[in-house]
Amino acid sequence: MPPVTPSSPVWMITGCSSGLGRELARAALAHGFRVAATARNPATLDWLADGHAGRVLTLPLDVTSTEQIRSAVAEAEREFGCIDVLVNNAGYGYLAAVEEGEDEDIRTMFETNFFALAAMTRAVLPAMRSRRCGTIVNVAAVDGLVGQAGCGYYAASKFAVVGLSESLARELEPLGIRVLIVEPGSLRTDSGGRSLRQSANFIFDYEPTAGHHRRETLARSGHQPGDPARAAECLIQAVLAAKPPEHLVLGRHGYWMAEHQLRAMLRELHAWHALTVSADFPEMPPPQRDAPDVYIPPAKETRKR
Repeated sequence: MPPVTPSSPVWMITGCSSGLGRELARAALAHGFRVAATARNPATLDWLADGHAGRVLTLPLDVTSTEQIRSAVAEAEREFGCIDVLVNNAGYGYLAAVEEGEDEDIRTMFETNFFALAAMTRAVLPAMRSRRCGTIVNVAAVDGLVGQAGCGYYAASKFAVVGLSESLARELEPLGIRVLIVEPGSLRTDSGGRSLRQSANFIFDYEPTAGHHRRETLARSGHQPGDPARAAECLIQAVLAAKPPEHLVLGRHGYWMAEHQLRAMLRELHAWHALTVSADFPEMPPPQRDAPDVYIPPAKETRKR
């Protein structure tokens, strides 16, 4: 294990009690990093302290509590001097057809999966901006790229994470701060068991679609192909890369789903190209290949017209 020094990177990781967060905390320590590990019940993190004195800080954190977020970030910065890498990992799944969804459950899930992630990010950014360095790692899911029957609300929360993270990356790149969006496929964690929630409503008409996905997800629990320990190591390697990716899909299952979705979208985009571009004013010039993400006509030309 590399020796710990005052310059050893500090990783703050949410949701460390199990799954990917637990393995990521373990792997970060193996790399010689200092780790601020959080969980709603910090007693579940006692194992981290064994043999890692001075390198580990375990903190109670319900990510839906603004006060606990502020306290945890402040304590981590006091203990280690800074936070170099924030990993927003806390979250959980929810199974339901869109019509079957229950309002309170949907909003509660969004509070954890999206709004808490945004709040954690806002809490660490002032210090990162002042140092002009740091990395934000937002754990989404391949469901943030592909919406499947039976998990529309979960997918929506992860699509939101992806959209927020892509915008954040554009804002932070000039400031020297990186953003990595992690999109795991099916990892063998509690995400398909203890940590999974589902609607109590069952509508028979959705049995072949959402109902099938529910049963398949529950049956796959404990047999998922993705290894959270290997996934954690992949995440660390991406963060340490000289030119890290913006999106990191993890696992063959995730890769296949993402590739299939992107190829299908591109085929559809090309097939409907003529209708798509016909929505513009006829006199508008086409955007150049190296144009910004959103085409904005020159101000002078706009005034002339």
